[in-house]
Amino acid sequence: MSDRSVTHATFVIVHVYDAPPARVFAAWADQTAKNRWFAGVDSPDPDAATLELDFRVGGTERNTFQDGKGGPVFSYEGCFRDIVPDERIVLTNHMHRDETRLAVNLVHVQFDPEGAGTRLTVTDQGAYLDGQDRPEWREAGTRSQLERLAVELKTVV
Repeated sequence: MSDRSVTHATFVIVHVYDAPPARVFAAWADQTAKNRWFAGVDSPDPDAATLELDFRVGGTERNTFQDGKGGPVFSYEGCFRDIVPDERIVLTNHMHRDETRLAVNLVHVQFDPEGAGTRLTVTDQGAYLDGQDRPEWREAGTRSQLERLAVELKTVV
């Protein structure tokens, strides 16, 4: 009998930013900006993270970072399935620790005006594989990234 399992879960995170939708969207679309807030956020050495971004429908984003010196290498790869500038991004992604696939996710990012700012809603639907990843871990990582995005939007003009 196999020890394989899949845990399905969905989480939604809403974050309001003091920046217009076009500016928040641009932070997702620009490789330099996204590298500052997205890549290696949870790594002990964020400078060791790499991000490749081909921001177009059918394009991919890849992020790789190592968990400490000699620790496991985490890799993330996403494919953009739908992009409506300043309004939404839909992507699928999968994550590995070394050669072990951890999860496969469908993510919808919605950018809505809220006053002079933006209400960002991230909906993540995941299949977490063989007990290697957990929805609460992915949600915590996503929240951390969105907090870094808030810092990015405050510091970069």
